[in-house]
Amino acid sequence: MSIQVLSIGNSFSRDAQRYLHELAKSEGVDLQTVNLYIGGCSLEKHFRNLKGDRREYTLEVNGQTAEGFMTGIREALTARNWDVVTLQQASHESYREETYQPYIKALADSVRENCPKAKLFLHQTWGYESGSVRIRAHGFETYDEMFARVMNCYDRAAGEVHADGVIPAGLAFQYALKNGIGRIHRDTFHASYGMGRFLLALVWYGFITGNDLGHIRFGQLDEEIGDEEYRILIKAAEESLRKRTIADRESIPSSTY
Repeated sequence: MSIQVLSIGNSFSRDAQRYLHELAKSEGVDLQTVNLYIGGCSLEKHFRNLKGDRREYTLEVNGQTAEGFMTGIREALTARNWDVVTLQQASHESYREETYQPYIKALADSVRENCPKAKLFLHQTWGYESGSVRIRAHGFETYDEMFARVMNCYDRAAGEVHADGVIPAGLAFQYALKNGIGRIHRDTFHASYGMGRFLLALVWYGFITGNDLGHIRFGQLDEEIGDEEYRILIKAAEESLRKRTIADRESIPSSTY
């Protein structure tokens, strides 16, 4: 059996899902991924699209765009028997608590109504590149400064909607940067095509399956990664997963795949 994952997201969930299916496949796990994509889409816009039953999302399946096919949230929620559904805030609003409610609660309620057996995870996004024009425009100077606010917002939202866990993507970026990875953003805010997206795939795979990451050898990337960089990314993913509580990291039972 396969693990079915749906993300109600934007370009950050696109980054996260780019390699996820293929990485899982290389480990013998059938992990099917679907992303509902609108660039820069906020929780408020997702909420309004849900209420208006708007078919405004580009469908992305297993890291690839399904050209010419548009869908809506409710249609997607009822299309499969999802094991995991993820929600996230747009990065430019991710550090502002007041932008999460009432939208994320309404979205979470819809997920549970339509997918009562699915795990509801929040995809913790990440901060912008330290010293960049973009991060300064939001009132921060460093990744750590911005991400501290982002992480607090996600943890608070997770408690308010009783999420089954928070995928610690932003935390993994922080560990990678602290451990000397260099630049992990491609344009000061999206994940880089090689290291950034690979790190996201590692964190999502480890969080969803509970499987060990230490032995993974995956090279089907859009940008090459050196051996030392690879080691740092594996370690950062492992550290971020350990940081979350046991309850946050509760995996889908292995009998489902």
